[in-house]
Amino acid sequence: MRRTRTKPAQAPSGTDAVQGMGVRTRTQGQLVLRRFIRHKGAVAGMIGLGAIVLLAVTSIGAGPIPGWWPKDFSSTGTLVDGGKPTLSLLPGFLGGSGLQIGEHPFGQDNVGRDYFALTMRGTQVSLVIAFIVGIVATFVGTLVGAVAGYFRGKSEAALMRLTDLVITIPTLLFAGMVAVMAGDRGIVVLGLVLGLVTWTPTARLIRGEVLSIREKEFVIAARSFGTSARRIIVKHILPNTVGIIIVSVTLAIASAIILESALSFLGLGVQPPDTSLGRIISDYQNALTVRPWLFYWPGLFIIGIVLSVNFIGDGLRDAFDPRQNRVRD
Repeated sequence: MRRTRTKPAQAPSGTDAVQGMGVRTRTQGQLVLRRFIRHKGAVAGMIGLGAIVLLAVTSIGAGPIPGWWPKDFSSTGTLVDGGKPTLSLLPGFLGGSGLQIGEHPFGQDNVGRDYFALTMRGTQVSLVIAFIVGIVATFVGTLVGAVAGYFRGKSEAALMRLTDLVITIPTLLFAGMVAVMAGDRGIVVLGLVLGLVTWTPTARLIRGEVLSIREKEFVIAARSFGTSARRIIVKHILPNTVGIIIVSVTLAIASAIILESALSFLGLGVQPPDTSLGRIISDYQNALTVRPWLFYWPGLFIIGIVLSVNFIGDGLRDAFDPRQNRVRD
């Protein structure tokens, strides 16, 4: 009787057998994206932040982009119904037809300006400053931390002493002093200045990560072949710290919203005739008991932005966690 040789069954392409279970191998980018999408808080934060940015940019316009809201944030007018908000939810059993949006959904301020347009302008300014601060602080912190962690010796000592010096100075006091000199030169300059005083946490994080990576075999091999320090840092070390860098950006943006709001509340941030969320709260802090909507609306947008950015940061931190190297189907 003729024997027939059967070939062993092969696992499908791209699949590994691990303890009887199929595990699909994916690229690092696919793993990061998949873990981020599975983080419900991060997805909610992305939706919330996207909705706030979209509302602020499209409502009153930004630069060449026209806005769909007909009123200007700087135009005064006659108070309608005492400046109360005309945004109401009327249930059907009371005879209403759902969402009712009047002429001034967020109300009016003391001089008759439309508070919705004013809040949207404050949101735009606060977001621009926060993103500038996040990018500048992360760039400076990454540069200082990478140089200090790779070169060690005198370079590390000098840069870390500079970092310690900036840390010992109260951030709000130092930022306020610098903001006074740059506050009337525009929001871009103010964002750059604030970014230059808030880079220290990122520098310490990046330095610690670079100290670990510089002892890896691939970095030692690159040095043995005579690769320049700049190329090693840019091509080999920084790509392995991208997770920390991205998370640092989100944390810096959230901190910048709070810092800018605090400075503007104290009168040291954005200067009139422009405004920001913190400036609005400062201008109408005395109306909390008599016209509370003037205080609540900008406060709600500050809370919404900060929570959204923090949720996104948590999701990115979990997504870039190198210990989670596989995702089961």
